[in-house]
Amino acid sequence: MQLLAMFVKDVRRTEQKYRKPRNIIMRIEPSAIGFDIDGVVADTTEAFIRILNKKYGISGITAADIVEFDVCQCLNIEPEIVEGTFAALLTDPIAAEMRPLPGAVSVLQCLGRQAPLTFITARPLRRPIADWLSHVLGRETFQNSNLIAMGDHDGKASHIRKAGLNYFVDDRYETCVELETGGDITPLVFTQPWNKGRHQLQSVSSWLEIAQLCHL
Repeated sequence: MQLLAMFVKDVRRTEQKYRKPRNIIMRIEPSAIGFDIDGVVADTTEAFIRILNKKYGISGITAADIVEFDVCQCLNIEPEIVEGTFAALLTDPIAAEMRPLPGAVSVLQCLGRQAPLTFITARPLRRPIADWLSHVLGRETFQNSNLIAMGDHDGKASHIRKAGLNYFVDDRYETCVELETGGDITPLVFTQPWNKGRHQLQSVSSWLEIAQLCHL
């Protein structure tokens, strides 16, 4: 009996050693993943801070200061100024010199060579952000992409399912929590100051991590 107990203990120890944790993603197929744009592909924060300084003379704000998704809740700035700044980014992100986050372009170009890219954004205007994506990714990468401009932060799940995706990267943790509840979509929270410490979902902090998950 003692020998059998020792054997069972050894088997269980081996199983625990090699068992795949449920929250660890082993590999994501390029055709199975979609992306939000602002705060994931686009460095909207840098552009927002720069426009505040250049157009309105507001300085001293850093990315670390933006700890709420609704910036009016964490920055002492008139709502009209915030609206004017975001309007520039919504209507003409190319003229606003909005930049991609580090690594985004190279990873998306690599993914785009293997499967069409899918972007689902809460932006209300499709054409300006389509032009921006084509500008930064290159026409060859973007021309086969699927871009959905919802005009709303909620309800992305139906678009993700319709696109046949299993994974979605978003910086808004409320969106990711909503996706998680459905059970058929795995959200990846792209780490930003406004989502840190507010969820227990799997997260990625860089495009290098996304590349590694996709085995690029």
